[in-house]
Amino acid sequence: MTLRDRLADVLESTKFNNLILGVILFNAILMGMETSDIIMAHASGAVHVLDKICLVIFVVELLAKLFTYGLRFFRSGWNVFDMIIIGIALLPDSQGLSVLRGLRVLRVLRVVSIAPSLRRVVEGLLKALPGMASVFLLMGILFYIAAVMATQLYGDEFPDRFGDLAGSALTLFQVMTMEGWADGVVRPVMEIHPYAWLFFIPFIFATSFAVMNLLVGLIVNSMQEVAEADMKKFEVDQHDQVMARLAAIEEKLEKLAK
Repeated sequence: MTLRDRLADVLESTKFNNLILGVILFNAILMGMETSDIIMAHASGAVHVLDKICLVIFVVELLAKLFTYGLRFFRSGWNVFDMIIIGIALLPDSQGLSVLRGLRVLRVLRVVSIAPSLRRVVEGLLKALPGMASVFLLMGILFYIAAVMATQLYGDEFPDRFGDLAGSALTLFQVMTMEGWADGVVRPVMEIHPYAWLFFIPFIFATSFAVMNLLVGLIVNSMQEVAEADMKKFEVDQHDQVMARLAAIEEKLEKLAK
């Protein structure tokens, strides 16, 4: 077994992944401590040293993966994601890059690439994006039609809420989220337009219930597909491992027979 094979076994082991996960969470706590003036007044040196140690661990892990996998390292989007996050953390403390240095808190997002359950959630969301784009387009069309109608119907009496297209769209978004939609929007309108509920209730059903449930359904379906793909990959890997062990046993038996 070569050095790369041994490193691959270590990098892919559960214990190593749990260790890196622990370092990420510990580093997240340190970055939270840096926001406290009281803590930094008494232990700023220790916090900075521990933060540097965490960063060194991340860099060593990244270099080990680059050495072990070579160009295969870049085939995984999660590896590239980790490299970008660590690269941001390595930026110097200069004024011109102070904003980017502030992004080092993004190191906490490495939890997503380490934890399989979180990784499946993100992959499910990404896989649902094409379908979600169609749903968002449908929602945009509904909002545009409803905003135009609301401006024409209620703009004169309620210019603060329905005076123009943008204001109507913002008010309708509040109605869709159902945050104070009855007392804050619909009931005042119904005092002047008693049948305004014929406009708002169908709008709520079309957006809050129908369209939003479509989004939820798309995401759930995508996550199920990702989980099924992971299960198939796991079964293939298990089959390959069993066949490799059987081949090794058969080879040993042949040697003993000779």
